[in-house]
Amino acid sequence: MALIITDECINCDVCEPECPNGAISQGEEIYRINPALCTECVGHYNEPQCVEVCPVDCISLNPDVIESKEQLQAKYQALISAKK
Repeated sequence: MALIITDECINCDVCEPECPNGAISQGEEIYRINPALCTECVGHYNEPQCVEVCPVDCISLNPDVIESKEQLQAKYQALISAKK
C-alpha cells in the first residue's frame, strides 16, 4: 500500500525531505503523498522514512491504494529506470 498523511498533520516539514522518491509535497492545508510515487521506501530502506520522522504519527497505510511488497518493488524499479 502507499501511505497517506491524515488531518493530524502539523506541517512540521520533516517528512518531505526524507522521501527518497519525492512522493511528499505540500498540499493546500497539509502535506500529501502521491501514491504513484510512494513505495513505502521499498528499495531504499527497511522502514518508511516519513513514518520514522513524523512527530505526531499522522502517516498510515492508504486503504484506497492496496499494493503488495512485490508491487512496491516493481514500482521502485520503474521509478529508478525512469530517472536514468
